[in-house]
Amino acid sequence: MKYINAASILPNHVLKEIQKYVHGGVIYIPAPEDSRKKWGQQSGGRHFLSTRNDEIRQRFSAGISMQELSDIYCLSYHSIKKIIYSKR
Repeated sequence: MKYINAASILPNHVLKEIQKYVHGGVIYIPAPEDSRKKWGQQSGGRHFLSTRNDEIRQRFSAGISMQELSDIYCLSYHSIKKIIYSKR
């Protein structure tokens, strides 16, 4: 996240109002709720994990054991079990 000098973007009356509460400190202004993205949507992580988990379920259905899947995907046996039996 890049810091921006508030004096360069905010109207003077807004800046003075903020200065009543924050004196020379750093303040975080969050994005509006409706513009936020869920975890992994921007980076593609969510899609990657969804695709990987679908692949694990398909391979399990095809007869590959949980232990073999654990070795293939470098995940614990417990993680593989959670992926296979979780609701999609």
